[in-house]
Amino acid sequence: MEPAESEMNILSNGKPHDLGDDMGVPMKTLLAEDQFDDPEGALECEEFLPSTDGKKPTRFTDFEGKTSFGMSVFNLGNAIMGSGILGLAYAMANTGILLFLFLLTAVAALSSYSIHLLLKSSGIVGIRSYEQLGNRAFGTPGKMAAGIAITLQNIGAMSSYLYIVKSELPLVIQAFLKADPNSDLWYLNGNYLVIMVSASIILPLALMKQLGYLGYTSGFSLSCMVFFLSAVTYKKFQILCPFEEFSANSTAGHLGLNDSSLSHDHSNSLLHEDNDSHCTPRMFTINSQTAYTIPILAFAFVCHPEVLPIYTELRNPSKKKMQKVSNVSILVMYTMYFLAALFGYLTFYDNVEPELLHTYSRIDPYDVLILCVRVAVLTAVTLTVPIVLFPVRRAILEMIFPSKTFNWLRHFGIAFVLLVLINLLVIFAPNILGIFGIIGATSAPCLIFIFPAVFYIRIVPKEDEPMTSTSKILAVCFAALGVSFMVMSLSFIFIDWMSGNSLAAGGH
Repeated sequence: MEPAESEMNILSNGKPHDLGDDMGVPMKTLLAEDQFDDPEGALECEEFLPSTDGKKPTRFTDFEGKTSFGMSVFNLGNAIMGSGILGLAYAMANTGILLFLFLLTAVAALSSYSIHLLLKSSGIVGIRSYEQLGNRAFGTPGKMAAGIAITLQNIGAMSSYLYIVKSELPLVIQAFLKADPNSDLWYLNGNYLVIMVSASIILPLALMKQLGYLGYTSGFSLSCMVFFLSAVTYKKFQILCPFEEFSANSTAGHLGLNDSSLSHDHSNSLLHEDNDSHCTPRMFTINSQTAYTIPILAFAFVCHPEVLPIYTELRNPSKKKMQKVSNVSILVMYTMYFLAALFGYLTFYDNVEPELLHTYSRIDPYDVLILCVRVAVLTAVTLTVPIVLFPVRRAILEMIFPSKTFNWLRHFGIAFVLLVLINLLVIFAPNILGIFGIIGATSAPCLIFIFPAVFYIRIVPKEDEPMTSTSKILAVCFAALGVSFMVMSLSFIFIDWMSGNSLAAGGH
């Protein structure tokens, strides 16, 4: 088979393809963009996802290349953007502005490099599935390891998002209606509300056949976070330092309703701090809480399970184009992360809490703007859940139904069972965030650092890049960095548990 013919005849999932389907794509574009990973074309002459009995290989969509560049950026940006943005001001307070900026820049660069490794491995073997990359590198154990890591990581992320809905939505409704916090009204019950949100918003969106259709909701979700950023910036110039608390009793009661938030005992001790605490920003800070902020920053750009599905649905896909999608998404999130952390920190300085919005509530729990911001954040995390659910469903299909074609009943059933399971965890497991903190501390380093590196080392032929090459050596160092992050995160969690504090680790 000629190199050019091989490149164009094998799709991302290894399926033979009629060139007539791609007549709208210039020949020069296909050759220039898609062939640079393997100029000789030899590596893609083999169909790495072979079918049995002449059947077509497994597919999870009925089309390829329909999602625009902009929609892909929205989807990947929404996958990156998590509730962790609420804790970045606290992270800056415990690192200082310059150290925070250095760590955030390093993590963004490492995340981009990790995606580069995934895309290069994918381009060499013609596969756009994280699980199948694992299968290509290590066989069934590799596929199962990737599938399990994606499932655990994303279930943990979805659970944390719905836990925010459960704990925050009743407070928002209560504040808007000025309802009695001790009333037993059903619409102030977080358990009922999280079920209603899951059934009415998340499930219908999760039933979309293609991930690309969620580009519009992803764009709206990101606009909600832009509103959050705008409000934080505005409040910086409205709130004077040191600030006066609304009421010691009402604030304590308000914070008592948020025991489920990702906060340490630090949030309670803030109530007793003197008002004369300095209001000068620190450029570089090291304290007992600094080590806990590093995992938060390390996992601030977790989006790797979504990268390859988004790549599959990208219009006129190529490694170069998908890398550009990733870089733009990471740059946008990097900017939003830094600005949110900076203005949040410059508003409250050392008095900022692990959950930024709780700090505003100490000043005025009925502030209309902050209540609207809470609604925007709740909307953003709710609309992120379907994006995170897609890779989990795909991982389950790869692990349990690898040879099955698309089926609506199976598509619906997996989404429904996942949401039921997550709702049960959120409702009945009081320490769910602690449990998934451990999962996030183990699965996230695997998905971000270890798997992309080891897959790259195994998949790229030694004839092209020997183990002594710079690329392979960098990949080995990258995997070692992931192991270090895993050990460090688990150590922090263990120390946290031994000291009796609530867990604030893990993830997104």
